[in-house]
Amino acid sequence: MSYISSRLSVVKPSASMAASQAAKALRAKGVDVIDLGLGEPDFPTPAHITEAAYAAAKAGQTLYTAAAGTPEVREAVADKFKRENGLDYTADDIVVANGAKQIIFNALMATLESGDEVILPAPYFVSYPEMVKLLGGTPVVVECPEATGLKLTPELLERAITPRTKWLFLNMPGNPSGAVYSSVELKALGAVLAGHQQVLVLSDEIYEHIIFDGREFVSFGKACPDLRDRSLIVNGVAKAYAMTGWRVGYAAGPAPLVKAMATIQSQSVTSVCSIAQAATVAALNGPQDEVARFRAAFEARRNLVVDGIRRINGLTLPPPEGAFYAYIGCASLIGRKTPKGIVLEDDTAVAAYLLNEGRVASVPGAAYGLSPYFRISTATSEEVLAEAIARINTAVAQVE
Repeated sequence: MSYISSRLSVVKPSASMAASQAAKALRAKGVDVIDLGLGEPDFPTPAHITEAAYAAAKAGQTLYTAAAGTPEVREAVADKFKRENGLDYTADDIVVANGAKQIIFNALMATLESGDEVILPAPYFVSYPEMVKLLGGTPVVVECPEATGLKLTPELLERAITPRTKWLFLNMPGNPSGAVYSSVELKALGAVLAGHQQVLVLSDEIYEHIIFDGREFVSFGKACPDLRDRSLIVNGVAKAYAMTGWRVGYAAGPAPLVKAMATIQSQSVTSVCSIAQAATVAALNGPQDEVARFRAAFEARRNLVVDGIRRINGLTLPPPEGAFYAYIGCASLIGRKTPKGIVLEDDTAVAAYLLNEGRVASVPGAAYGLSPYFRISTATSEEVLAEAIARINTAVAQVE
């Protein structure tokens, strides 16, 4: 007897979660492993946010809310888009969900027909293709090499679009690459999309505030206002405010799409935790000092990792422009042997070697659609990162 549906048979578990679980399993055996598999800030949620949640709970804000979110949180999101991104949305254009991943899942569930294609510039976030497959769509992977800055170009986009294309996914700053699109680059992509009226755009901007070297973040919606009726702008409080466990994501888009996403939510999880929504209002409307402090810390950590990897023969790292990951090239290691005589056939083997022998958990580039690389999270202390780089250096030096 099978308990598993056919649609689930093509879906893989999260590679980043798997890497973290493998690290935890070794730790349980007493092995000293540095876990750089998962990406989440190591800072506590700012105090004024947790205090707002406590106040909301004490005030009795503990009941169901509207499926799309409370009026207060949707107004706060609309204000954020206006204030920070120059986008004019009303509360009716906003939907709130249990994390940005659920926003994306609901959007795909609301729109995909069997066989519809979703263009995924690679490297991409590990969950994108699995969500597409689970909901009956077809991921169309477009490899974006270092020569393009690990970013989609108009030429690559034009070649990927077919009559079955339903969505284009963009992620900026990117996970795992840290790549950031400029306004000029986004407008160039928008010019291609203008000629393909059936294509919707999902712009995942969850790492918006984690951007380096004085760069200015530009939302896809701001760069391409003519595509507003085909754009879903996705964001959330997890990364910028160190609120990964609060599970609040949000999006702005065409009212019919937002309404459909809220309907799905009403028949699945009902709504987001009322207390987490109150915390989100405080995050978006309150002081932003901690966001700036987090960003500065992440940039310092980026610099440490870039400098460290640059000193390791056999590895490469294009400096990430944002987010808190390092997507490390390991092409020169492929085909070589570990001290135990194991051939490193691909980046999955490299990641396994670094875990088992180097005692550093990472995620292979195959999980992100572009090899040979491996990803480490830089969202931990400089001391831990320095030790991890030292361990990686030692492990790489032992490869023959």
